[in-house]
Amino acid sequence: QVQVVESGGGLVQAGGSLRLSCVASERTLSIYAMGWFRQVPGKEREFVAAISRSGIKTYYADSVKGRFTISRDNAKNTVYLQMNSLKPEDTAVYYCAAKVSIFADSITYNAGQYEHWGQGTQVTVSS
Repeated sequence: QVQVVESGGGLVQAGGSLRLSCVASERTLSIYAMGWFRQVPGKEREFVAAISRSGIKTYYADSVKGRFTISRDNAKNTVYLQMNSLKPEDTAVYYCAAKVSIFADSITYNAGQYEHWGQGTQVTVSS
């Protein structure tokens, strides 16, 4: 069973940037489609971005489109979330998730379809 660990969170001013990393324990990260989600207290977990296991297909929530970029390096078992032009409303705990994917270009924004989750990393954007 794959384990994923997020890192890279922190405190940043509005307009700044952060890059989150998600490292997987398995050497076969390439079989997993990956996603990033976020959650604030009292609210449901929210989809942020997803990437197919091939890395060719990506999908973003409207709220982050044009500001965030998801990418992956299967050789390093790592998925990234580059976050630019951060806003206070981006403040949340960010989670990485993995889903075994039969199809190379399949992605999903449905949290319920992801099988493995990390513990999360806090991102705080000050105004």
